[in-house]
Amino acid sequence: MALYYNIVGSSSVTTELISPNVDINVGSLTVCNTHASNSASITLFIQNNPASGTTNTYNIVKAVVLPAKTTLLFDNKDLFSYNSSYGLYITVGSSDTVDVIINQ
Repeated sequence: MALYYNIVGSSSVTTELISPNVDINVGSLTVCNTHASNSASITLFIQNNPASGTTNTYNIVKAVVLPAKTTLLFDNKDLFSYNSSYGLYITVGSSDTVDVIINQ
């Protein structure tokens, strides 16, 4: 089963891709900048207990600039082998449009 997200940034929007305490084995993850001419800035990170206001955050990539019409592939299963008390999140820039596909 795959998870699909269409993300449109507005004031550096953060989107929860996988909730904390959900056990999902990520096989690969792609981030595609769907904009025809503008680059997109993405930060992919894990975080525990975001609702508490007291969290531990660990970046996988931070402020990576993805050129227009390109895709970034994460295909190392070990990259997403983290404690299930953490969730997976992505932040994109204010006018960025990206698609995310998570394959299990």
